[in-house]
Amino acid sequence: MMEKADIGVIGLAVMGENLILNMESRGFRVACYNRTISKVDRFVSGRARDKNILGTHTLEEFVGALKRPRRAMLMVKAGEPVDAFIEHLVPLLERGDVIIDGGNSFFGDTIRRTRYLEEKGLLFIGTGVSGGEEGALHGPSIMPGGSVAAWPHVRPIFQAIAAKVADGTPCCDWVGSDGAGHYVKMVHNGIEYGDMQMIAEAYFVMKHLLGMAPADMYSVFRAWNQGELNSYLIEITGDILGYVDQETRGALVDLILDTAGQKGTGKWTSQSALDMGTPAPTVAEAVFARFMSAIKEERVAASRLLEGPEPRFSGDRAAFIEDLRQALYASKICSYTQGFQLLRMAAEEYDWDLDYGGIALMWREGCIIRAQFLERIKEAFDEKPDLANLLLAPYFKEAVDRSQAAWRRVLAAAVTNGIPVPAFGSALAYYDSYRRERLPANLIQAQRDYFGAHTYERVDKPRGQFFHTNWTGEGGTTASTSYTA
Repeated sequence: MMEKADIGVIGLAVMGENLILNMESRGFRVACYNRTISKVDRFVSGRARDKNILGTHTLEEFVGALKRPRRAMLMVKAGEPVDAFIEHLVPLLERGDVIIDGGNSFFGDTIRRTRYLEEKGLLFIGTGVSGGEEGALHGPSIMPGGSVAAWPHVRPIFQAIAAKVADGTPCCDWVGSDGAGHYVKMVHNGIEYGDMQMIAEAYFVMKHLLGMAPADMYSVFRAWNQGELNSYLIEITGDILGYVDQETRGALVDLILDTAGQKGTGKWTSQSALDMGTPAPTVAEAVFARFMSAIKEERVAASRLLEGPEPRFSGDRAAFIEDLRQALYASKICSYTQGFQLLRMAAEEYDWDLDYGGIALMWREGCIIRAQFLERIKEAFDEKPDLANLLLAPYFKEAVDRSQAAWRRVLAAAVTNGIPVPAFGSALAYYDSYRRERLPANLIQAQRDYFGAHTYERVDKPRGQFFHTNWTGEGGTTASTSYTA
């Protein structure tokens, strides 16, 4: 009798194939299926040849090849394809079997799917998998959530294939019920958007204000990666800037069209922040920057009509590069701070018991935003699990204090010279807003009461008491109901 597989994976795109090879290399027997059968045969006879991997040609054969409780992992496009495969699998599975969605699904869909499958006696996991194709093959960051009863069935596999920190702890642990895993992955991707945009802005300032060539910037990013900015994205940025195009023998980065794509997770993060009523301006600005990049033809036309200052730099270039490093680090702190604030709000909204230090640990290796300073985030939450804002933790408060003057010099230089730095600017505005005891919202609330009788609270009265003023003498005393949309 043929030995049954420990787990099965549906979907043989790059991530699916590499996860299967990762699982097999850790001693697990893996079944695989793809709607296009030729992909199964090509994989089994190619990269999976002579490995403990079983190719199947029908979903019935796929399900039959799995040990009980069956673990079927979907690595397919988010949205309707996930629902379609779930509907195909449900009649073939038995009570207690587990369906896993390892794609970038919207967390609300994961909440719905968890409830739907639990009502049918099945278990569901929606898990974030970060690290790209390299991570999937050698060790990704894995963020599972869903049916709590499913975790023991997948834990040995997931923690075996996950990336490990220095002491061997896997970058994978249970995140929380229903959509928690996919929510954490969504926020991870939102932070990733902000990180990438801020790095791109540092590059843009070097290029257009300092007049640096990619080869010079390559050396800067290599040096930055040796210090507190050490991270995967800084590392690969150096690699990119140093890459020479084989056809032109020039820097390849200069030949790439300046229009950035996206798959929606940054937009979801921004939308969720709006829904939660929590500020995440740096992620939102990074999303808007990609939207701006997409209107290339409009920008080309506008560049011939709209005027601005010609960038000129006359100071100490080495000193300004150090200022730029500090500005990037301070902005990065604010971006991660906004992400963790959003996680805290979501935990309250959806009744998730999130371990913020554990999440930082899961992101420490394997994932795209892995960075040295995630250790500091874990330490901050270990010391104070109910920490309201990372900026209040001693390490991050001191880091921003040290970088503040440099941060402001960089923003001033960029604005004066007409170089767009929306993520840097939003991060600094977030910091300056958070540290202010009073903001100009009192005037906004007065305006709202003037034109719409929306009422206001007073600083000399207890919170929760609302007042209305008849500003024109003609409005009467009737006020609008006080509520937050």
